Amino acid sequence: MKRKFSVSFIILMAIGLVSCMEQSSIKAGLATAKSILQLVPADSRAVVMIDVRRTLGTDAVQNALKDEKTRQKYEGFVKMAGLDPMKDIYFVAIGLQGVPTDKQPNATIIVNLNYNKDMLLAKLKEKARDIREEAYNGVTIYNGAGAGMPETGALAGAFLDDSNIVLGRPKGVKAAIDVYQKRAEPVSKSPEMKKVLRSVNTAANVWAAVAIPEGLLKPLAEKNPMLKDLVELTGLTLSFDYANKTLTAEIQSLGGTKEHNKTLAERLSAAKTLGTLAADELPLKGELLKTIEISSGANYVKLHASIPDKILEKARNLVLEMSRPPIQKEEKKEGSEVKK
Repeated sequence: MKRKFSVSFIILMAIGLVSCMEQSSIKAGLATAKSILQLVPADSRAVVMIDVRRTLGTDAVQNALKDEKTRQKYEGFVKMAGLDPMKDIYFVAIGLQGVPTDKQPNATIIVNLNYNKDMLLAKLKEKARDIREEAYNGVTIYNGAGAGMPETGALAGAFLDDSNIVLGRPKGVKAAIDVYQKRAEPVSKSPEMKKVLRSVNTAANVWAAVAIPEGLLKPLAEKNPMLKDLVELTGLTLSFDYANKTLTAEIQSLGGTKEHNKTLAERLSAAKTLGTLAADELPLKGELLKTIEISSGANYVKLHASIPDKILEKARNLVLEMSRPPIQKEEKKEGSEVKK
């Protein structure tokens, strides 16, 4: 009898430990991109993952926040939301249901963060007074703007636990609740998405994975012959990571044969060469193109770029220069003439 009791006790303890480990893996501060992926619904055909803390901590973002207008916008968001993304938000995961060509894809957004539910809800109700509450399997769904519209037009949100909230259309919010409560499978169990997720760098600051349904691109290629090389694609991955003062970017197409992918890589390499040669008017374009490496294999074509800080800084300065009003540009020009 004692032995049976001991075995039962050990089994219950093991179940309790596993449950605690699963919950802690999605807790703000302990979660990873892979663990947050377990909250995205299985019918998602595209996933975007943002490691918010790491991304906002990069030199590029910190330098951008030195701009007064950018800083004011950021501070305005913090005041309005009662959240400081740099301190409170860890991950944002976006799952897109349906096919990539849908005009209004259903998006499910999971936000992993530290937050005060009462304060956040009070600010939400202050901004949107027409919120309607709906109970779904023990979870309150807050339907906001468009709540009286058809399912595709409504906006909603729900608090999954003290570290995760879900936003999106009511259908997507309910799907995320089902996944959280383990009454439905996450996207990592989807056969189509599994193949794509294996090929993307899930440790990057920002990454995306898209599963392309068979035959989806064929009608597009028939209308535009330039897209014929993309007909055999079954997936697409993108990743952007910043470390050691270098931005690493990677775009990869999945599918096709080895010969087909080799041909596509050769065409992309030729386009890169032509672009580099024609970059006399904009030298920065040539510098960026030179950082790109193109390779192919039995099931992929990959574009990989390692862009150092000095080139990123040039790009940032160019964007700032182009965004300045024409009057400011003229004043700067006149000032420089006077100095001479």
